[in-house]
Amino acid sequence: MRGCLRHPRFVFFRRCFIISKLDHQINEEIRDKEVRVIGSDGEQLGIMAPAAALKLAEEKDLDLVKIAPKAAPPVCRIMDYGKFRFEQKKKEQEARKNQRVVEIKEVRMSPNIDTNDFNVKLRSAVKFLKEGNRVKVTVRFRGREMAHTSLGEDLLVKFGEQCGEVGTVEKAPKLDGRHMMMFLSPKVAK
Repeated sequence: MRGCLRHPRFVFFRRCFIISKLDHQINEEIRDKEVRVIGSDGEQLGIMAPAAALKLAEEKDLDLVKIAPKAAPPVCRIMDYGKFRFEQKKKEQEARKNQRVVEIKEVRMSPNIDTNDFNVKLRSAVKFLKEGNRVKVTVRFRGREMAHTSLGEDLLVKFGEQCGEVGTVEKAPKLDGRHMMMFLSPKVAK
């Protein structure tokens, strides 16, 4: 078992796992020769040794946090790290709450579709576009229908025109094997 822990893949994984858990270096973890220090109110305190910067932070009962490790010299800020982490998590939750996942809905037809079936497919595509989803319209050719791909293309163009009020044609009809596809995206509300 001990040899397994020294295996290169395991060591790499363990190292990556430890690094991913650390967000920022704080207080005694900062081991650079010199750092640029920013005060709690945003003022530049200059370049100094990390020990001196840590002493300044402890006088104010705050933490010394490395915020820009790639800079030369690294930039550290005196702040309340717990409050900083709380505010960051709150911002991430707010961003997650506001983001919306756009789904791609698919509508399938054949080149010799009846008018009522076409209208039903059209209504469902319009509903998907109004919900804010993208729509992939597919025409499937079987057997000898492959000789008449122009019928499928005309059908897709007509479908795109009918959806013109709520959506726009994102990708024009394109033949891919036995399927001809077209993508519609919802119009952005002004």
